Amino acid sequence: MELRRKKYEDILNWKNESNGTSAMLITGARRVGKSFLCKQFGTNEYKSMIIIDFSKPSNAVKEIFENDINDLDVFFNKLSIQYRTILHKRESLIVFDEVQLYPIARQMIKHLVADGRYDYIETGSLLSIKRNVKDILIPSEEEELELHPLDFEEFLWALGDEVTVPFMRDYFEQKKPLGQAIHRRIMNDFRQYMLVGGMPQAVLAYAENKDFGVTDREKSRILKLYRSDITKYAEGYEGKVTALFDALPGQLSKKEEI
Repeated sequence: MELRRKKYEDILNWKNESNGTSAMLITGARRVGKSFLCKQFGTNEYKSMIIIDFSKPSNAVKEIFENDINDLDVFFNKLSIQYRTILHKRESLIVFDEVQLYPIARQMIKHLVADGRYDYIETGSLLSIKRNVKDILIPSEEEELELHPLDFEEFLWALGDEVTVPFMRDYFEQKKPLGQAIHRRIMNDFRQYMLVGGMPQAVLAYAENKDFGVTDREKSRILKLYRSDITKYAEGYEGKVTALFDALPGQLSKKEEI
């Protein structure tokens, strides 16, 4: 199944309105579905797509970026061969995934957009993308979009429910009560959303199996990733910041009397 994201329409508007005159930079926290959305968009809206994952670039890819940027004909030919993908003028998308890990590629966007042959989407961690800019010229040709976890309506879409939120919105605008039975059902759905959360992987697992789907091992790995990100930007205060982060579950579980 495919997750529907509201930001998809924003990216589609960018594609149609910019017509290759700018690149799209999608930022957001880890695991909110940036790469998933790019892949879905590229598959649906383009004749072909190349996704370059800079979290694990091969030596061959690095050599292309380091040696062939001054000759874009050679550059694109080598990318096409490396990824076994035919590139079609104005009908292909090139994705720079986790571009903050390879700032040289981000700086190239200015020249690639000016060339005009293809469309470009970059993705990056919200924190890292703003810090990993040393010694590079930030391209003015970027349009930025921030992606968040799924909201309640997107969660319901994943469950095949497209009627609840419009129904709620209509009754709210008319200032009419929902009725006890409908209210209880919607609140139950909302509680499930609060338990599952808005991370796409967890939502997909829940939608397909009606369980929370994320193993303890995966939860531990995600927490380690967030802890690592936090300490990167807390120079000199790593211990205090990590302690605050680890204390969050206990603080949230407290029931304070008002």
